[in-house]
Amino acid sequence: MELSSIRNFCIIAHIDHGKSTLADRLIQACGAVEDRNFQDQILDTMDIERERGITIKSNTISMPYLARDGKEYLLNLIDTPGHVDFSHEVRRSLLACEAR
Repeated sequence: MELSSIRNFCIIAHIDHGKSTLADRLIQACGAVEDRNFQDQILDTMDIERERGITIKSNTISMPYLARDGKEYLLNLIDTPGHVDFSHEVRRSLLACEAR
C-alpha cells in the first residue's frame, strides 16, 4: 500500500467521553471485525477495563477502509486512556501518529 493511503490517528478525550465507543463504531464501519465476533469495548483487553468501562492501556488497530470514491485506505487507530494520570501514554500516541 502506498504511504499516501495510510492514515495514522488517535482518539484523545477525557474519561467517560466516548473514546472506546467511537473506536468501536469505526471498527464496525470499516468491517475490521465480523458482527458475530464483535463486542463493546473490543480494544479493551484487560478484565478491569471492561468491568469499570475505562481504558487503562493504549490499544491499536489497523483497519482497511474503502472510501466512497473507491480508494482504499489503511487506518491505523490508537485508542488512548482518558485519565490525567495517563498523559504519558497520550503523549506517546501523539508522537506515533506524527511519525516521530
